[in-house]
Amino acid sequence: MLAIAGGKGGCGKTTTTLGVARALDGHVLAVDADRDMPNLHALAGVPREPTVADVGGVADDPLSIAHESSPGLSVLPAASGGPGSDTGSQLERVKSTETTTLVDCPAGAGPDAAGPLRVADAVLLVSTLCAPALRDTAKTAAMARALGTRVVGVVLNRTRLAPAGVSELLDCPVLGTVPEHAESTRRTDGGHAAYVRVAKELSREQDIL
Repeated sequence: MLAIAGGKGGCGKTTTTLGVARALDGHVLAVDADRDMPNLHALAGVPREPTVADVGGVADDPLSIAHESSPGLSVLPAASGGPGSDTGSQLERVKSTETTTLVDCPAGAGPDAAGPLRVADAVLLVSTLCAPALRDTAKTAAMARALGTRVVGVVLNRTRLAPAGVSELLDCPVLGTVPEHAESTRRTDGGHAAYVRVAKELSREQDIL
């Protein structure tokens, strides 16, 4: 299970989740873990319900509940918030499947973001090049490492540049850049080529997918 995480909302986590999911080989399950700003289903063009909370037990097949977004891609929307809602436990049930799973995480470094990172095998960071976003992404990276979750790299959005200082700040490689106006996940635009490159880099490490 690979978490897709970033320090700020609007940095492109959801778009990156779908873009990389569509670029990977085989069947992929994309799960929305952001209860406060659940928009993976809207971007993927699938119904809001059922959600990840409807995966009832470890014996259930999450793919039987997930919505088909495109050939080879299934999507599980985020559960509604509220008392008793435990994203970590929900993801543990999803993790029982052998399907390649990507998780769209809440932004920041708070408890809501920590839950998915604790369950995931690794995390892919997403950021823009502005200083505040990079500082917050560095906090997310530090939290992931404190939880024992490996940081495999970062995707930089709205830029063609990959300054060496970014790798040093986040202590991980830049796996790809997505230029301005090319963030769409559709196969007909330039954004898809960027996500294909990221997917190839991730596929080199079989233990994280």
